[in-house]
Amino acid sequence: MNTTKTKRSTKQTTIVEKETLLDIRHLKTYYPVKGGFLRRTMGQVKAVDDISFEIKKGETLGLVGESGCGKSTTGRTILRLLKPTDGKILFDGKDITTISGTELRHARQNFQMIFQDPYASLNPSQSVGDIISEPIRNYKKVGKKELKNEVLDLLSRVGLPREAYDKYGHEFSGGQRQRIGIARALALKPKLIVADEPVSALDVSVQSQVLNLLKELQAEFDLTYLFIAHDLSVVKHMSDRIGVMYLGNMVEVATNESLYAGPLHPYTQALISAIPEMDPKKRKDRIVLKGYVPSPQNPPSGCAFHTRCPLAKEECYQVKPTLKEVTPGHRVACILY
Repeated sequence: MNTTKTKRSTKQTTIVEKETLLDIRHLKTYYPVKGGFLRRTMGQVKAVDDISFEIKKGETLGLVGESGCGKSTTGRTILRLLKPTDGKILFDGKDITTISGTELRHARQNFQMIFQDPYASLNPSQSVGDIISEPIRNYKKVGKKELKNEVLDLLSRVGLPREAYDKYGHEFSGGQRQRIGIARALALKPKLIVADEPVSALDVSVQSQVLNLLKELQAEFDLTYLFIAHDLSVVKHMSDRIGVMYLGNMVEVATNESLYAGPLHPYTQALISAIPEMDPKKRKDRIVLKGYVPSPQNPPSGCAFHTRCPLAKEECYQVKPTLKEVTPGHRVACILY
C-alpha cells in the first residue's frame, strides 16, 4: 500500500516538472439558437463559458460533471471539430485557435479522439483494415505491405487478432469495436488523445479491460489524455488531475488524491458523496442537490451553481467567482475560499 502511494507521488512530481502540452485560456464555445421565419439568431447556448486549464505532457486530466455541462463540447473544441467563440487553444506552444485549411490539417496529426459510441463511430462499409489505415494513408506515403504491417501491429497492441483486419465492425462486440477505435486513434502516433466517455457504452465487465489498455498504451506511446467521463469512479482510476465542470464553467481543479480526500466546491462535494462505497466505515452522507440544472441558454447571474447550492449567500447571486488556488495545485471557483 505504501509502495503504491510512493509511485503515485513520484509520477505526479514528474508530471509537474514536465512541459505543458495543452494550455486552454478563457475558452468559450457558444451555439447559436435560431428561430422565426428567417431563422435569425435569437440567443446563444453557452456550452463552454470562459474556462482555463492546462495539461502537462504524459498526464491524464479527467473532466467530470453532469450531462450537458460542456465536457464533450470542450473536447471537440480543443480538437477544432468545433470553432471556439472566444479564447485561446495553445497546443505544444502553438496557437491553434484560428488556424484552418492545410495548417489545421497538419496540426491534427498530433491530436486524435476516441468516441463514446463504438457502434456509431465505425464506418459499416469499411473493413477494419481500411478504418485503421485511412488516417495513415491521408498523411503518409507508404507502400501497401508496409501499411498493412503497421495496421496489424496496431491490432496486436490493442489486443485484437490478425484476422480482424479483413472483418467489418458489425462482426465485433462493443469492447472489440472500441479497441478498433483506439487503434485508429493511435495510427498517427498523436501526442494528445481526447477520450470522450470511452467506456460508458460498454458492459461493466469490459470497462476495466479497456481502461487498463488505455493506461498501458499511455505508458508505451508516451500519450497525454483528456479523459472525459461522468463516472467519478472511472475518472479516479484513470486521472492524475481532475477538472470539475458545471454549466459550462470549471469549478474545481485538483490532483486525484486532493480532490477525493478534500473536495472544496459544494458541487464537487455532492458528486463525490454520490459515489457508492462498499465499506460502511468509509461511507459519507449523501448530499442531495435541490432543483435542476439551469438552461445554458439562460444561465443564472453570478455563480452558475447558486440556484442549487446549499451554502449560497447573497453575494453568490451577483459575483461570478474565478478559479483561485487554495492549496498548491488545488484551485476552486467559490467565494467561500
